[in-house]
Amino acid sequence: MQRLMVNGVAIDDTFAEAFGMRATAIIITGPNRKWARQAAISMTGFATSVIGCGCEAAIDVELPASQTPDGRPGCRVMIFAVSTDELQKQLQNRLGQCVLTSPGSACFADLKGTADLKLGSALRYFGDGWQVSKKFGGRHYWRVPVMDGEFLCEATTGLTKEAVGGGNLLLLAESNAQALAAAEAAVAAIEKVPGAIMPFPGGVVRSGSKVGGKYKGMTASTNDAFAPTLRGVVKSELGPDINAALEIVIDGQTSDAVAAAMKAGLGAVTKLGPAKGASRISAGNYGGKLGKFHYHLKDLLP
Repeated sequence: MQRLMVNGVAIDDTFAEAFGMRATAIIITGPNRKWARQAAISMTGFATSVIGCGCEAAIDVELPASQTPDGRPGCRVMIFAVSTDELQKQLQNRLGQCVLTSPGSACFADLKGTADLKLGSALRYFGDGWQVSKKFGGRHYWRVPVMDGEFLCEATTGLTKEAVGGGNLLLLAESNAQALAAAEAAVAAIEKVPGAIMPFPGGVVRSGSKVGGKYKGMTASTNDAFAPTLRGVVKSELGPDINAALEIVIDGQTSDAVAAAMKAGLGAVTKLGPAKGASRISAGNYGGKLGKFHYHLKDLLP
């Protein structure tokens, strides 16, 4: 495989292969930053991959009080799924169990799309007949009585079918410490890109996977080609100097958001250089046969 060199970091001449998804976005607010974040973190827990979690979700951006509908600190949360029905299910369950329950929380729509997903229109029944419908400024809200007052929740939010899931960067390094330093630099840069999230813990995944496996029923299994301990017994993608690999997986509201996020990550890792970070950057794909979105690393270099 041909490689380009940027600040001593080798860039594989390859591409990340990603897939179309359904997505939505909401704003969660709270009485202060701590409780706005707590509700958002709880709602986006166990949402790293559609393979095992049903959806992929994370905080897109934290918002100051001046940028939220009710003038309180908040978080914009994005949720991705493979179908509209699954997205509605995940949204409703997570909102009901993690945001409705959080002290002082409120929830607002933050995406205009081709269709609507239920927010307060679904959760209003928790009010047991005491819920109140309100329309203000062209928007519809539900006020649901709870033990600390009222849970204010917009009736619906928008759905987009233009979302993309599975943009990725593979960061290869001489040591675990260097791979993690590169990953942290990439995450910090990508977090500044609006409309893009990294659903795995801290934005990083060590257990990269391939499709299928030797055992019946496995939809995914370890990406042995990038596992350093298997270098001598499988067809490895790793040279003798690579002893650790970490992956950044990116979902975006649009394809442009994924491209911008990958570009930001590439820029951060190459700026860090191989002495402190990654020696090589690659990307995961399926030969271009499964996902219609292809992000070539050479086209995204700073």
